[in-house]
Amino acid sequence: MPAPKKTARRSLLVTSALLSSLALAAPAAVAAPSPSGSPSASPSATPPATMSTVGGARLGQPGTQVNLASGVPVLPKDVSARSWIVADAESGDVLAAHNAHWRLAPASTLKMLFADTLLPKFPRTAKHKVAPSDLAGIGPGSSMVGIKEDETYTVRDLWLGVFLQSGNDAVRVLSAMNKGVESTVKEMNEHAEELQALDTHVVSPDGYDAEGQVSSAYDLTLIARSGLQKKDFREYASTVTAKFPGETKKGKKGKPVRKPFEIRNTNRLLSGDSDVPVYQGIAGVKNGNTTNAGATFTGVAERNGKVLLVTVMNPEKDERNAVYKETARLFDWGFKAAGKVQPVGELVPPRSAAQAGVQPGANPSGEAGGSGNGAGGTAGTGAKPVASAPAANGSSGIGIALGITGGVLVLLAGGAFLVNRRWPLPDLVRRRTRP
Repeated sequence: MPAPKKTARRSLLVTSALLSSLALAAPAAVAAPSPSGSPSASPSATPPATMSTVGGARLGQPGTQVNLASGVPVLPKDVSARSWIVADAESGDVLAAHNAHWRLAPASTLKMLFADTLLPKFPRTAKHKVAPSDLAGIGPGSSMVGIKEDETYTVRDLWLGVFLQSGNDAVRVLSAMNKGVESTVKEMNEHAEELQALDTHVVSPDGYDAEGQVSSAYDLTLIARSGLQKKDFREYASTVTAKFPGETKKGKKGKPVRKPFEIRNTNRLLSGDSDVPVYQGIAGVKNGNTTNAGATFTGVAERNGKVLLVTVMNPEKDERNAVYKETARLFDWGFKAAGKVQPVGELVPPRSAAQAGVQPGANPSGEAGGSGNGAGGTAGTGAKPVASAPAANGSSGIGIALGITGGVLVLLAGGAFLVNRRWPLPDLVRRRTRP
């Protein structure tokens, strides 16, 4: 008697996971082909004929990969990105992709890997006084949050600078706290390998254009999925506005005064713009833009019980905010197609999970020990909604970011892991329609 469809599909997913694990032992040229050209030069107009097959053979093929069938909506025609991917954040199913493993310059979307690597190291309440050497080596034209030498900032301040303003100055200070840029880059590359993000090679921790620095839509999606396991990552990624400490100056009576200023998230699907409305259900993640990378973006959104991840790299259309508009179109398609379209691949679990297998009762928080020692309630699964937490540094921040008709923190899957949900998001911030 033939196996039921669901059982057969789960068997295929298990087989795919095993093949992905075996791929780690294969030569690097097979698992992660070298970029076809220098990422510091203008990228090639066409993807390489041979790309990584991590996550499934079809994801290594150039062009658009989707299983269109009766009842499956047609993909939007006005998507010009060189590379993109639409995936179910919980199951890991890749619903559709276009040149998913094309190794391209990532711009500031690489800060997701920076955050996923360093977030667990420092308590958010820890303070650091900025030395001049902390800000050395920042590239010309870098995005900055406005950190000043000899001023003291909390780790939370610095992370808000990274996520909201994409501040390369904040990245450099956190790197200095982490024994320097070289050490941080080494750890980021090691973490990328653990995540099986084998298209990724880090040269500069902030994503600034650098020779040999590449990632892919597939890898950025894997990295985002890993980061979203962490409560602090979710909080920072979904914060619309926050107060950031200003420069200390002398007041009227000669006393030092340090007034904060407002910073706003540059993710236009989260904060909105004149030609880009806030996307219904958006909860982050990270945008980027450099000369070599063009515009890049990875976003996560929830609608009708489905949580999707979309990554878009370098739209060719010369249109303002094109990366956000194309991401929104792919989100729209994904939510319509979810449950109807057969996946073309999957987001693989981290190497350690693939080798050991996910066991029922494993830590569902995915925090890997929490967000630093004594991180002020950021470790563990958490019983209270993030939205109920008071916003630090003024009235802006996560409290306002989640004030959308009862945005809540939902525990997904608990400790019971299904075969097709090997590495689920345990408590993703869910966002609702703005009133």
